[in-house]
Amino acid sequence: MKLVLFDCDGTLVDSVRLIHEVMARTFVAFGYKRPDVSATKAIIGLSLDIAVSRMQGKPHVDDEAIAMTAHYKSIFPGVRDEADMQTPLFDGIKPLIETLASRDELLLGAVTGKSRRGLIHILEANGFAPYFVVSRTADDCPSKPHPAMVAECCDETGMDPHDTIVIGDAVYDMQMAKAAGATAIGVSWGYASVEELLTAGADAIAHHPNDLLSHIL
Repeated sequence: MKLVLFDCDGTLVDSVRLIHEVMARTFVAFGYKRPDVSATKAIIGLSLDIAVSRMQGKPHVDDEAIAMTAHYKSIFPGVRDEADMQTPLFDGIKPLIETLASRDELLLGAVTGKSRRGLIHILEANGFAPYFVVSRTADDCPSKPHPAMVAECCDETGMDPHDTIVIGDAVYDMQMAKAAGATAIGVSWGYASVEELLTAGADAIAHHPNDLLSHIL
């Protein structure tokens, strides 16, 4: 048996346009300039309050970051519903998930900096909800790269971290996996570079969803 844990944003779905737009509107609402998209890409994967603080160059979450986080969450659904703000699956993800879900020796899960409501929306919108038997979100655990998300998914499913594979596009995913004692597989179609993923501890890099099959099966 293996437990396969997927990150969401940048791994399953291409959501940078949406996340950046909501973040930019939040910064403007609080009197700041619109951040560059590269700044947004750099924090995708972190829990939202920590992400806001990082983008402001603050070492810790303060009252303003908490207020900005609340504003981000309040406007997110409306921005998401705008016609040009969809979050499509990356090419090849749907058949990959369906193939993995058909294997009795695999358990699928999600570990994400999204809210639980946000994760549920993505899984249900793409028909993945029945396939993911365990998940941890920013509502449940400390932010990545803390290993709690992986550790709690292992505990819930009765799996050992050594039999667990974490798949993600961010350095935080790789760091989290290694801290938990799991295998870390980076994907090159997301928001971090291959070099960054390898430096963060990736055991391998997948350049297309099909490449993941050889690392899992």
